[in-house]
Amino acid sequence: MQERDESQRSVKTQEKELAKKLKFANNSGFQAELRRRVDELFQNGNLKERDCPQMYTKTAILLLGFFGTYAVLVLLAQSWWQVGILCIVLGVITAGIGFSIQHDGAHHAYSNSLWVNKLMAMSLDVIGGSSYIWHWKHDVLHHTYVNIAGYDMDLEVGIFGRLSPTHAHLPFHRWQHYYLWLLYGLLAIKWHFYDDFYCLITGKIGDRPYPRPKRSNLAIFFVGKGIFLSLVFGIPLLLHSFGQVFASYVLVAVTLGIVLSVVFQLAHVVEEANFPVAKACVIENDWAIHQIETTVNFSRNNPYVTWLLGGLNFQVEHHLFPNICHINYPEVSKVVEQTCQEFGVRYNQHGSVWAGFRSHFRWLRRMGTCKSL
Repeated sequence: MQERDESQRSVKTQEKELAKKLKFANNSGFQAELRRRVDELFQNGNLKERDCPQMYTKTAILLLGFFGTYAVLVLLAQSWWQVGILCIVLGVITAGIGFSIQHDGAHHAYSNSLWVNKLMAMSLDVIGGSSYIWHWKHDVLHHTYVNIAGYDMDLEVGIFGRLSPTHAHLPFHRWQHYYLWLLYGLLAIKWHFYDDFYCLITGKIGDRPYPRPKRSNLAIFFVGKGIFLSLVFGIPLLLHSFGQVFASYVLVAVTLGIVLSVVFQLAHVVEEANFPVAKACVIENDWAIHQIETTVNFSRNNPYVTWLLGGLNFQVEHHLFPNICHINYPEVSKVVEQTCQEFGVRYNQHGSVWAGFRSHFRWLRRMGTCKSL
């Protein structure tokens, strides 16, 4: 128990070291009041912050769907159209595992038990990522510094795109609102075979240093990659040609990449989101208001979208309360929206996925054609 507590303190210290260069304005009182109201919601209602029965049921459905679809694809599919449909379905289910099981586990929102959260977070290692590196990239850098260029690594796509007003403008960006949608499909392939290994070797996420994985975390990294490669290539190659296996992998990965990328972009890279710039290493808003004004919800009233995306259409609530199970976001959002109205804080949302698509398209076009705002 003492070793675990010391390990947790060490991780917290490292996270603070990585994130200490920027500071947010002093708490305005909004965050404390919002926290009080959300705590009251769980104290007075029938909701549980974690260990929700609906989440365990959902986990079983997603895992059965994943392995069932995989088995049919590898063992039974015969025609090209059967393979195509199954690959797309498998890509969507894989994204669902990432959005729901892995994401809640990594944020300690799945369970009150640390080992259960760790186990759920490790589902990312099985589907091709690294749960350890993802923690530093997403939990620490993205969640602390949403939409701050140079700190939020989810904004960085190299020379290929200009997502923030502070990014350099290149002539070919004028067409980014068309070609970036195609490049989104390459995200998972790049992640599987380049990003994690680059971070491991260099000890950096983008240009930000982070503590390299050691001992058990390093073992999980390589074991996870081994399991993933066995599922993607090892087992299928026993029954099918390399060309068939490779083409199937690409279709699954492109589907996964598009779904993952678009969900993030609809939440942060749209017209309604702020892209703050630090002045003297200080962000003008306090942390909670910063999270809200850099984030946009979409399709709040669509339970099917909410289920499939692991509640990530409620990104505002997720960024404010990442350690609460996403099953609760629809109820939490009512409290957040009401509190924002009372405090005069802008609560951003799109009524549908399509509205979010259009906003993202317009923002990409604007960033591609305007050198400055």
